[in-house]
Amino acid sequence: MKLILSRKGFDSAAGGVPSPILPDGRLLALPIPDAASTIRYGDIAVDGAPLASLVTPLTRGKVGPEGGAHLDPDLIADMLPRAPGWRPIFGQSGQAQGHLRNQGVGPGDLFLFFGLFRWVERHATSWRWVPGTRPCHAIWGWLQVESVVAVDQARGDDYAWAHYHPHFRRRPDPNNVLYLARRRLALPGLDAALPGAGTFAGLTPERRLTAPEADRVSQWRLPAWCYPGDGRPPLSYHANRQRWRQHAAHTELSAAARGQEFVLDGDAYPEAWPWAGELIRAKTTTRHS
Repeated sequence: MKLILSRKGFDSAAGGVPSPILPDGRLLALPIPDAASTIRYGDIAVDGAPLASLVTPLTRGKVGPEGGAHLDPDLIADMLPRAPGWRPIFGQSGQAQGHLRNQGVGPGDLFLFFGLFRWVERHATSWRWVPGTRPCHAIWGWLQVESVVAVDQARGDDYAWAHYHPHFRRRPDPNNVLYLARRRLALPGLDAALPGAGTFAGLTPERRLTAPEADRVSQWRLPAWCYPGDGRPPLSYHANRQRWRQHAAHTELSAAARGQEFVLDGDAYPEAWPWAGELIRAKTTTRHS
């Protein structure tokens, strides 16, 4: 089994700003702009309001209600009207999918989605970034893979529920695939009935990747077991041992800017599964079927 840290949502390159941490502590990963998508920011609902009411002021009008949104991964049912049979889904293509394929990612493997976040607050009738706060990387959602389907093979009626997805708007490409979520999480040693995909309720120290007081968001503090010692293969894109520092209670990592997905071999790191299971067990939101 593989555990994949997958970078998704707004950042300085895609969207131009972080995603928001709402006043109640919830992480809201903003889907990046996508002119080819038929999903608009005005179509996506958050707490019954259009996502554009948050995105537009935070981007100072650069992203508006009619802008196309790349809602991917798509994990929360009530963000859009759904066709019968809908389930959480994640699409990947191009070089990033090539990396996942080369790493052997497939059914049973677990994606943990992370992104760049910063606190926001109400200001008059709109939203703004909380003055003096700094962005950080944090884990905001998960998806355990049930199956991997090429988009070119999913254009028939059996996958009609998925045809809204932005990856169906791309040209035919055998390297353009969908990762469909399991209904229930299945991890080694897990004895709880948990959903196979969802989003986390809020920011906690365990879900925060950026180290406290770090100068850069890519300076991460990870559990001690993450250190690639004793001949264990490191997290993909992180073979340079100078990126790693081992401490008694934690591991520090200078995370690579390159790559959307960082893959960990769960057979070499069996500690990953109780850690991930507990991360998902604790205070989650699961608004999907």
